[in-house]
Amino acid sequence: MIQSSNRDKISVFGSTGFIGGSFCNMFREACVPIDRESREPRTKSVLYFISTTDNFNIFEDPQKDIDTNLKVLVETLQNCKDSNITFNFISSWYVYGDVDLPAREDSECSPRGFYSITKKCAEDLLISFCKTFNIKYRILRLGNVYGRSDTNASKKKNALQFLTERLINDEPIHLYDGGSFTRDYIHVNDACRAINKIIHDGQINAVYNVGSGVEYTFSDLIDIVKKHVGSTSIIESKPTPNTYAYSQVNNMCLDTSMLSELGFKCSIAIDDGIIDMCNKLKAGLND
Repeated sequence: MIQSSNRDKISVFGSTGFIGGSFCNMFREACVPIDRESREPRTKSVLYFISTTDNFNIFEDPQKDIDTNLKVLVETLQNCKDSNITFNFISSWYVYGDVDLPAREDSECSPRGFYSITKKCAEDLLISFCKTFNIKYRILRLGNVYGRSDTNASKKKNALQFLTERLINDEPIHLYDGGSFTRDYIHVNDACRAINKIIHDGQINAVYNVGSGVEYTFSDLIDIVKKHVGSTSIIESKPTPNTYAYSQVNNMCLDTSMLSELGFKCSIAIDDGIIDMCNKLKAGLND
């Protein structure tokens, strides 16, 4: 039930994840974290992070992306149709697939892989549901978000932090195709600030890219890490596996013009963000 005391607050679904947890920590007074098993918002504004995180569930549990990204979303939407709610949905750059870069919000999406496809399907289900029941919505497509607080980083979910930990420990690493692919990286603090800006000032019933708008070569970021931590790790190039190459595009950069029009600018330069991540990881590994 929505209480009057929560009128100006945000119901956060997925508040214990990397980005959702960071958002709640940054905007603690405004957030109402929703229990993991609950599907009912407690405020008029909803911020929805619940999602799987990569295209690899197909090998162990093909149903997981469908259940998490679609079933849980629909169950939550069922509790929103009579509440005059604004539903802010966190999506991903993965929905674009192969498009001309930088990817624009109106680019035609052609996603590959179960995660990517179900995220785009979730967007379409959300739009259809919201139009049917006259619910306001926004869709936020995030770039690659990095930062120290990703406690479950892996080579599948957050390769930059995962490999940084190995470099700190002087362990050998492999880079697919030498790390020649590009991505749009944004620090988690900037991502949270951008999300908050869109929630409060963004257009209703619109899609927003959330990224830096800069195309970074992955090997260049690894070089920053290796130099800063003084790593002696051996770095070798490895061919991209066919299953990985099929489910993900080679390069990505987001057009962030709509976000910029709201007055948002990233405050953390990529070098500073990576060095800060390295320092915090080193401190954590030495605890």
